[in-house]
Amino acid sequence: MIKVLFLCGSAAPGKDGVGDYTRRFCGKLIQLGHEAQLLSLCDLQAESFISENQMVENTTVLVHRIPRATENNQRLSALQHIINDFQPDYISLQYVPYSFNTKGLPFWLPSFLKKVKGNHQWHIMFHELWVGMDVNATFKNSIIGFLQKFLIVKMLKTQSKIIINTQTNLYQSKLGFLGYNAEILPLFSNIIKKPATAKESAEEAEELRFCIFGTIHYGAPAEKFIDDLKRIILASKNKKSLNFIFIGHCGSAIEEWKKALQKHSINFEITGFVTDQEISYFLSHCHYGISTTPYILNQKSGSLTAMFDHQIPAICVARNWEVDGFNQQNFLNLIQYQNKESVKEFLDKKFILSSENNPESVVLQFLKGLRK
Repeated sequence: MIKVLFLCGSAAPGKDGVGDYTRRFCGKLIQLGHEAQLLSLCDLQAESFISENQMVENTTVLVHRIPRATENNQRLSALQHIINDFQPDYISLQYVPYSFNTKGLPFWLPSFLKKVKGNHQWHIMFHELWVGMDVNATFKNSIIGFLQKFLIVKMLKTQSKIIINTQTNLYQSKLGFLGYNAEILPLFSNIIKKPATAKESAEEAEELRFCIFGTIHYGAPAEKFIDDLKRIILASKNKKSLNFIFIGHCGSAIEEWKKALQKHSINFEITGFVTDQEISYFLSHCHYGISTTPYILNQKSGSLTAMFDHQIPAICVARNWEVDGFNQQNFLNLIQYQNKESVKEFLDKKFILSSENNPESVVLQFLKGLRK
């Protein structure tokens, strides 16, 4: 049995993706017989320091929440008190720069971590690194990214040994260039899958249902993709109707998709805010998924892992986002949209079962990495 204290930015259920992920991670560890607690260092929803029980999958997780407005010396004191009381074997920092500073520049964090005392070992999960990696990065993002990279190096130098994970091949490569070995730890979905009746296969269904879940990224070639999709369906033997379901808060970029669908007289539904149970219901009734996250960043997409958890093959319809010197290997259940041929390949694709994004498998992989 081991004890792990997880640190993240915010931990209000349903308000922070990394917080929700970490809470579920804690729950899985507890279910395996370990002890785990969660502490949010810069909680946006907490008005005062609180310790509370939060439930995930019928498991109680003790969560400590420090408001973002707290002075750093008080923040350190609260953290140190919890460490002294809990005596963790490992402290796992779930790192996103914007979780610890609104501008993504937590200059206070490296020295803060260095002051933490205890007999624990450090682990860092890099959910994000720095902006400005892509070849078309703006000058402003390049400068911010340089500073974010500097802070990461400074943070990694605060301890003689840190176990490092990240979820994307790109981030693993970037950390490698800095001289640090990071192991891939895949994401799993924050959406807990609900038992569902078997849906008709795409071959059997009269209507093909496509889902887009969560924030739609700007710059996706929606019009070109919808046009190619419609042409392929019209040229097929079984001219099936199409229906698009936009799940959750999709953001302003949904307008481009609505315009393209209306132009081609394709039905669509917009759910707006829905509960996790309702999200699972909608996903369970879709045949295909669409990701608008740039292709090489899809390993960090919680929306995509939710689709995979519901055994939905997906296609990436996104803006070009390339990084010099990095080529992404193909993904198991995700096709990159390029032209009509890639759409046809997508429609013919069967979902390949894999344990890669399975929560239990990911947690066991995490435990194995700690013991190396």
